[in-house]
Amino acid sequence: MFELNVPNVLTVFRILLVPVLVALMLSEFSSDALAAGVFILASFTDALDGWLARRAKSESNFGKLMDPLADKLLVTSALVSLVALDRVQAWVAMVIIAREFAVTGLRQMAVEQGHVIAAGSWGKVKTVLQIAMVLALIAVDGSPAWVDALVYVTVAITVYSGADYFFGFRALLKARPASVRAASRR
Repeated sequence: MFELNVPNVLTVFRILLVPVLVALMLSEFSSDALAAGVFILASFTDALDGWLARRAKSESNFGKLMDPLADKLLVTSALVSLVALDRVQAWVAMVIIAREFAVTGLRQMAVEQGHVIAAGSWGKVKTVLQIAMVLALIAVDGSPAWVDALVYVTVAITVYSGADYFFGFRALLKARPASVRAASRR
């Protein structure tokens, strides 16, 4: 079970909004404005739950695990839906989704070695750009140049932030004492 506090409830709420978002995006009986509204609400809960957890000092293991997972579910489901709607190219979605899985795996490896890799500044910029990009792709008809530019900038920052995590993890491993490195190779 999980600690019942407002940040954790907001995280669960965001996860529950994922199928609602997909249904709204893919339904012929819905509107882009309604889907965009649900995406904005879900994205807002992401910012709010983190802020509340830090402010109330109610950070929990559930939140540390599920908050990033909820974010990935939200963005991944929106991207897959946007590919299905032919609003974004599949390679764009795959680059972003692959980065998310790779960084999640990297974080898990770090945890297994007793380290927590917090979100860095590039990861936070990446998140803001991904949210802006997905929102633009849901809400804007057609493919104006500024939306295309936003997509390519988002992909570039996504890749860069992923590389930043990997190089940071590599430096973290090199900084471990030699006795720990030798024991982990056995």
